[in-house]
Amino acid sequence: MAERRVNIGWAEGLHARPAAIFVRAATSAGVPVTIAKGDGAPVNAASMLGVLGLGAQGGEEVVLASDAEGADAALDRLAKLVSEGLDEAPETV
Repeated sequence: MAERRVNIGWAEGLHARPAAIFVRAATSAGVPVTIAKGDGAPVNAASMLGVLGLGAQGGEEVVLASDAEGADAALDRLAKLVSEGLDEAPETV
């Protein structure tokens, strides 16, 4: 299982607009990805309700994980998006 531990770079955390940006990126990642707050239970990263339900605040650690083949590139891309609080998914890692 590949995983990345990152701190949320959006000041408002994974709420509303940042969550929508993240979910769109996770949906287009091409591999199934989960996200968990700290060591909590993981949720589907492509689920808006799941991501919002985490209640993840800015600066908190989240864990992105996937056991799919080729997941490393997708996780790197998502980790960059989350840690830097970007307005859109990065084209390259």
